[in-house]
Amino acid sequence: MKVSEDYYDEVFEFKGQWDVPSTCGLKIKSINGKTHVIVTELYQDNPGTSVTYAGRSLAEQVCERKGLHIDDIVYIECNPDTHSKLSFYDEEFFEVDYNADPQHRYRRLSDEEVKTLKQ
Repeated sequence: MKVSEDYYDEVFEFKGQWDVPSTCGLKIKSINGKTHVIVTELYQDNPGTSVTYAGRSLAEQVCERKGLHIDDIVYIECNPDTHSKLSFYDEEFFEVDYNADPQHRYRRLSDEEVKTLKQ
């Protein structure tokens, strides 16, 4: 269940829950004048916390180390396609708005939005 390197430009090490060493894929790109930060779950290559459970802490760590401000980015979580028979591992992208109420925090991207991200 190896994640294709097409999903990320670098492996990003971060402190997960309880400061457990963790890793994710990271891609930062500008789309229509906005900075998109895309964190990708690495499954078995991540020894610690998943990108979703790391939450805002991961977004803040990326911003701090990359010189970005959290209010100026579009933060995307990616669950990459691993070609598994289990639907849990199907490709999904979610825009995360940490300023929104919990019910509206995650928004699944449409196929068209995903296509734009991958260009």
